[in-house]
Amino acid sequence: MSDDVIKTEGLTKIFNKHLVAVDHVNFEVKNGEIFGFLGPNGAGKTTTINMLITILRPTAGKATVLGRDIIKEDSEVRSVIGVVPQEYTADEDLTGLENIFLCADMYGIPRKVAKERAEELLKLVELTDFKNKKVQTYSGGMRRRLELACGLINRPKVLFLDEPTLGLDVQTRTATWSYIRRLKKEYGMTLFMTTHYLEEADALCDRVAIIDHGKIVVVGSPEELKRNLGGDVITLGIKEDADVSDIIRSAKHVKDVKKENGAYRIKAEFGEITAPSIIEVLRQKGYTVTRLSLTEPTLNEVYLEYTGKSLRDSEESRENVMIQRMTMRRARQ
Repeated sequence: MSDDVIKTEGLTKIFNKHLVAVDHVNFEVKNGEIFGFLGPNGAGKTTTINMLITILRPTAGKATVLGRDIIKEDSEVRSVIGVVPQEYTADEDLTGLENIFLCADMYGIPRKVAKERAEELLKLVELTDFKNKKVQTYSGGMRRRLELACGLINRPKVLFLDEPTLGLDVQTRTATWSYIRRLKKEYGMTLFMTTHYLEEADALCDRVAIIDHGKIVVVGSPEELKRNLGGDVITLGIKEDADVSDIIRSAKHVKDVKKENGAYRIKAEFGEITAPSIIEVLRQKGYTVTRLSLTEPTLNEVYLEYTGKSLRDSEESRENVMIQRMTMRRARQ
């Protein structure tokens, strides 16, 4: 089998002939890795997944999953993948075990085999003691774990996870990360996940593709992307209403300066040494520093570098905000 489990070439989706949701994206997902799509809601993450799992037909371009064309061999693609969608899909009037059996029936898995797999999966996601209880009694974290079990019933070679921890509390989110890591380590599974949580992408993903307005702007491992920023990040504010970018650039070891919303974002080598020298050069010119912070590069800094805005501040589409709110409400039940 090729090392490329998923491969796209110019994959594009346009809605209503003018709304470009995914814009000629090219990427590969390697065998056995956790690959993440990182970006704000409305960036094109879910649309990309829906094309790869054959729910949506691309407007242009092509893609393969395990060498199978998503358009010409859609049935074959569906037979070898698992999907954990963003929304909860389990039937609340059925028990956890019954929901897993329902998913098994959709794949044509014999009931004897389904029972064996269901017990294994319920143990994996720690729901064995709750398998005969109706899903309507489950917490948000339990529902998410059940969705994971359902997505694994056909023993997929590739698992797609769309915002797998959306709406979950920190403790439950961390537990979900543990299950995802186990799938890679113990089952050798390839995972494709979307997220807008920076810490999630940093903690889980072997490689990350940052996507913004339907376009992939950069791909690499979290460490590689942070390292490529080339130094520490200094954020600085001054009392006076003036642009002091050129003065800051004159300080030793400063590599780049950007003024955003009244503050200065400075990339510098040896930040501990550079920060005091910036304060001194500004003082000599008669300016007063009112605030200063020094941080090592983060994925948010990477996102800011390549898109010109912070991921946390990115505008969300109205449709995706509604979806997120609905999911969070159900997670709190």
